[in-house]
Amino acid sequence: MENQKNKKEKVAVYIDGSNFFNYLKDKEINFPKGVKFNFKSFVDYLVESRKCISKRYYAGVFRNIDGTKKSEKLVKGQQKFFTNIKNDGFTVKRGKIMPIKGVYKEKGTDVKIAVDLVVGAVDNYYDTAILVSSDTDLIPAIRYIKYKQKKLEYVGFAHAPSLGIQKYADFSILLLAKDIEKFKEKTLFNK
Repeated sequence: MENQKNKKEKVAVYIDGSNFFNYLKDKEINFPKGVKFNFKSFVDYLVESRKCISKRYYAGVFRNIDGTKKSEKLVKGQQKFFTNIKNDGFTVKRGKIMPIKGVYKEKGTDVKIAVDLVVGAVDNYYDTAILVSSDTDLIPAIRYIKYKQKKLEYVGFAHAPSLGIQKYADFSILLLAKDIEKFKEKTLFNK
């Protein structure tokens, strides 16, 4: 019994990069363009004193398919971001960005999140999954991890919460613009 009491809760963090980034751009949050978000501090805030066994960032990968300077800049910027986030201990899980009827869409990331949630539950990898995504396509995987008696913490935005995901969450954090402020990366230009 003593060993069970001293055992730290194992937490895995799953961040849907595109989903999160799109909410940051909403007018209710209005995260400044050109300012970096500090994902390492954000995860530390979410995990608190528990044991973080994994932090994963899922994103569609830009490719320079049209050979333009803009595409080249997007690719280089994203690769630099991936390098930085990996240096902060994240695993980057890549999807694709594909043109569909003239609009670029991210493909494959929600499937990767769902698989990682389910495999983590089956393999008893974590006690609690912290899901930073409001993508309701993840609900079947969420229902399964709940069936496997794993806890789910949902992190979304107060102005547009996913009621579908909240229904299954043991705990929800709904972020406001003022909550996001503390995760702005401090730079020489942003004092």
